[in-house]
Amino acid sequence: LSQMKTLGQHKGSLVAEIKERQARILRTKIIYGEAKILVGKLNKRDRFIAGIALYVAEGSKTDGRAVFTNSDPRLIKFMTKWFKEFCKISPNKFRGAIWLHEGLDEKVAKQYWSKLTGIPTNQFFKTYIAADKKDSKKIRKNIHKYGVFSVSFSQSDIHRHIIGWISALIGAKITPVR
Repeated sequence: LSQMKTLGQHKGSLVAEIKERQARILRTKIIYGEAKILVGKLNKRDRFIAGIALYVAEGSKTDGRAVFTNSDPRLIKFMTKWFKEFCKISPNKFRGAIWLHEGLDEKVAKQYWSKLTGIPTNQFFKTYIAADKKDSKKIRKNIHKYGVFSVSFSQSDIHRHIIGWISALIGAKITPVR
């Protein structure tokens, strides 16, 4: 009887866990749907401001060279388009760089990022391969299949415009959402 009771409790816990997970997934879908409706379709100014905000977070502020680094392909694609649209960067001016964990396929990563960004692999810098730290107690949870990517270009005046846009955005008067 005791074993049956324990087994029944375990089965009940598993059923409850499944129901809770399904409810959480449903709630998350609803929240994402509501968020998508609230944001709506982005116009040109919205994209401009979004790009500035992303650059503030993940872009290089060192004078003369614009560099945006991230592992999320959606952000890399957005910013590559943003540089083309708002900074008027021609495709031959872009450079790519990959930071990859040891043991991952460099050729596959290069092809992936090249296809995503439209930057030819001959415009990529040498890939940085991060060696596994076997002696380290740190557990790497986020090993990205295609690594971390940087899209960059070297045009001082344009980079200074970006830094100016950041300054204007941070100092801008914020109006409430209607």
